[in-house]
Amino acid sequence: MQYELANRLVVGIATSALFDLAESAEVFREQGEESYRAYQEEHLDDTLGKGVAFSFIRRLLSLNDLSSPDDPLVEVIVLSRNDPDTGLRVMRSIQAHGLPISRAIFMQGRSPYRFMPALNMSLFLSADETDVREAVALGLPAGRVLGAAAADETDDQDLRIAFDFDGVLADDSSEQVFQADGLEGFRSHETRNAATPHDPGPLRDFLASINRLQQREEERRAQDPDYEVRVHVSLVTARNAPAHERAVRSLKGWGVTVNDAFFLGGIDKSTVMGILKPHIFFDDQVGHLEGTSRSTPSVHVPFGKINERSVPAARAGTANSIPEPDRARG
Repeated sequence: MQYELANRLVVGIATSALFDLAESAEVFREQGEESYRAYQEEHLDDTLGKGVAFSFIRRLLSLNDLSSPDDPLVEVIVLSRNDPDTGLRVMRSIQAHGLPISRAIFMQGRSPYRFMPALNMSLFLSADETDVREAVALGLPAGRVLGAAAADETDDQDLRIAFDFDGVLADDSSEQVFQADGLEGFRSHETRNAATPHDPGPLRDFLASINRLQQREEERRAQDPDYEVRVHVSLVTARNAPAHERAVRSLKGWGVTVNDAFFLGGIDKSTVMGILKPHIFFDDQVGHLEGTSRSTPSVHVPFGKINERSVPAARAGTANSIPEPDRARG
């Protein structure tokens, strides 16, 4: 029977986001591709360590206990620049960690992100900046993981997700006003347009998919009063009053919800993250993430004018043509 993805939350994950590839990358960088291949073969049964997005992915997949085993709510698919041979260690590591991931695309030295629409993906995570920028430039929902992996506390079953607003859930039109007219011009613009929802940004649909998982949790709790809700979504934005109103109205207009909202008005977001402890945080500005990524798995979404720069031309199709190991082996 054909396996349909249309009604599932599908996430694409590069091996550079799921696992710690520092040691493998060093072999590739210092000794070249053939030594890298030999190294992966020799270490085939050595399980790769957890990467920045590991805890997020594990917890997301755990929500499949809300559905029947043959009809999972969440599907995670590996999108990798490894070739099938060197990808064997990746798949064995996935099995060793007990992750229910069975589908993968391995493309030697090339990024598979262009297959995202065909696979109904609402998110792609990678540590490769160029791949992520190219995906976002094509209108695809992608983000670059930053920082080191946080401790994956197995006794904590929650999944906490935090989003910035402008340039992440919403488009960057108001950010452009801020850049052009300053804070007072921004506040005036947002007050005048408070009742007009923003156009959606790159991760609005991903939030909608998370909301569907939350709805399934509410259905489970209605059947079982002892069920404890696991998914919690927070909005963490530099907006404050009066600009907060348009953000709230936009979420409602799009038909999506968050559990909590932090309107910080320029307060360092990392101070909140230390208490909130999300398993992943999405923001469009690297400056904000420099602080959060020290303790929080953070994702840069390079969307909008503030992130504009030239995107490198399409690269040749072999690993030999890619000098950086994380690009060749994402």
